[in-house]
Amino acid sequence: MTKRRPQGEKSVSEPKIPVDQSDLFAARMITMPVGIIVSRHPGVTRWASEIWKPSGLIPGADIAHWVELRSEDDVTHYHARTMALTLYRSDVEAYRVALSMEVPSAFVILDEDETGESPGGWEVTDVTLSPYEAQDLLDSGFSLVEAVPIPPVIIGWAQQFVDHHFVEEPFKKRKRDRLDVDQVDEGIGDPRVSQINDVYMSPASLRKRKKH
Repeated sequence: MTKRRPQGEKSVSEPKIPVDQSDLFAARMITMPVGIIVSRHPGVTRWASEIWKPSGLIPGADIAHWVELRSEDDVTHYHARTMALTLYRSDVEAYRVALSMEVPSAFVILDEDETGESPGGWEVTDVTLSPYEAQDLLDSGFSLVEAVPIPPVIIGWAQQFVDHHFVEEPFKKRKRDRLDVDQVDEGIGDPRVSQINDVYMSPASLRKRKKH
């Protein structure tokens, strides 16, 4: 049985896409409803007749459940689910990484559908803008994680939040420890203390050293 991350339904009844609202971006967290597009591709091996893969996001989408959008060249695109994309001010460093990728991306998480209601056996369980969170889920081995391109309106929305909260820490040059050239290791050079190289000295040499 596939381990599932607990997910609660999040309200998307009044989708809003803020453009320039400073008070809103000053909040600790902001949320935007996004529709998750999942595409069905023909399988390339005899063991998999079809492949299901997240492929896009719909900003401010209404609630939906596996609504077929279009079909082209044997590929069918579905509005699989609408999820809340939430940004937290504690994670803005991670969001900067996602926004600075060659193709700015969010990460969609799929888990096995235990209800049997999805056409491909996979259920959309989360969406995040944090590549660190996505990597943790991928490493767990319980979920499928796919990067999908972020539409421009989400890029602008997320960038304003990041710009408001990100504070770059000043670089601090680490001071090297100064070497004490006058330091003397305890016991080294003291004829009263046995040294490692004593095993190579003759008994007469040892007696002569001790007399001094």
